Amino acid sequence: MALVTDAGTPGISDPAFLLVRECIRAGVKVESLPGPTAFVPALVNSGIPCNRFCFEGFLPMKKGRQTLLKQLATEERTIVFYESPVRLVKTLDEFIIYFGADRQVSVSRELSKMFEENKRGTLQEVADYFREKTVKGEIVIVVEGVEKNSRSGKEAAMED
Repeated sequence: MALVTDAGTPGISDPAFLLVRECIRAGVKVESLPGPTAFVPALVNSGIPCNRFCFEGFLPMKKGRQTLLKQLATEERTIVFYESPVRLVKTLDEFIIYFGADRQVSVSRELSKMFEENKRGTLQEVADYFREKTVKGEIVIVVEGVEKNSRSGKEAAMED
């Protein structure tokens, strides 16, 4: 049996792990060949520390979204997300609310393709940039983690 996808490495931010888990339970040998994964090059070229990071994939659409963003507001590791072009600006605006407008971010789209773009800056700068343009393609958002013991008042208030 083979699992093949045209959307990056199977099992990264998709339910392919369910198939892998069942194969393991059934004693079927599982072998993985590396394929294209957008978050690794986006993380590396972000300029944001990548020695420790967490991969969140796509955020929940509704249920649990605010709770997760509140938890991530105090995450010290770099945070990596996938996002769709139609939700990019909305998500960046939510990040401003939960993480603060001055948090560093890198948005990468269409990596390794003709129209590759990497936009880096504060959440406010990057949100303003994408608010003014039409965005297409696969998107990876890399957000700087909060420094230990340096949470802003807004981030601390989110815990209350």
